[in-house]
Amino acid sequence: MNIKPLADRILVKPAPAEEKTASGIIIPDTAKEKPMQGEVIAVGKGRVADDGKVSPLELKVGDKILYGKYSGTEVTVDGDEYLIMRESDVYAVI
Repeated sequence: MNIKPLADRILVKPAPAEEKTASGIIIPDTAKEKPMQGEVIAVGKGRVADDGKVSPLELKVGDKILYGKYSGTEVTVDGDEYLIMRESDVYAVI
């Protein structure tokens, strides 16, 4: 894969959706919720400030993160699904 996010954006591989509940009930595809965690696959160079300086991102490749349910834009590359989002859409590093 050869995707390089620009500025303060990151590329995230979402975690797979849960197949079963904790009690063992199988969840049908129509009832599965979008995952809200994933792994950072690529990061941009950073946010460009008004004075032209680049502020590097805090996130790095390999970080496990939590993000909002409807954050980012879904993209498919080579049959794999990813999300592109801004670093500010990330709530926490796990």
